[in-house]
Amino acid sequence: MSDVIALSAQTRDRVGKGSARAARRAGLIPAVIYGDKKDPVSVTLNERALTKLLHQTGFFSTLIDLEVDGKKHSVLARDVQLHPVTDRPEHVDFLRVSASSTITVEVPVEFINEDQCPGIKAGGVLNIVRHEVEVSCRPDQMPSSLTLDLSGWNVGDSIHISAIVLPEGVTPTITDRDFTVATIAAPSSMKSEASDAEDEAEGSAEEAETESED
Repeated sequence: MSDVIALSAQTRDRVGKGSARAARRAGLIPAVIYGDKKDPVSVTLNERALTKLLHQTGFFSTLIDLEVDGKKHSVLARDVQLHPVTDRPEHVDFLRVSASSTITVEVPVEFINEDQCPGIKAGGVLNIVRHEVEVSCRPDQMPSSLTLDLSGWNVGDSIHISAIVLPEGVTPTITDRDFTVATIAAPSSMKSEASDAEDEAEGSAEEAETESED
């Protein structure tokens, strides 16, 4: 299970663009908590605390204990609106979850044992097709990452989701195929040698065909 982030917020009595601008001028970021069949709650967050969390990996796949006026809400960050020029956060949407909820979340893939990968040792290149995999699970089962062991894979191999041991209760949202997570691609030198060999073989075949016609 992933770690839980603790974050504080204050109820926002007034809503609207004017109120939101005033909050931002005061160093606060407007946000809303919704879901779990309860009324939405408008809040403000400390900009500095939020920005620090945004720069950490896995912000959108980590449970947050959001304390609002002494009451805790278990939430997931679903959307952060950024200023188009400054990238300053301007608004956050939080999804309220319960222990029995089934959530959909994108979990980062962690690649280990590159030094034990025959394909990479031979000069192959790790081509990451999916940096994150979308999974379904209960909040208390949500992993902080999925681990893909690269030991034993060779040049030309495609590594599929079935190669990752998923935690109990965690399933990919794509269920109709064993999709590719990464490949071990041939290095440019190998591709060049293979291309030269093909050209040479093709040239020999054309030469033999010409001699036959003569």
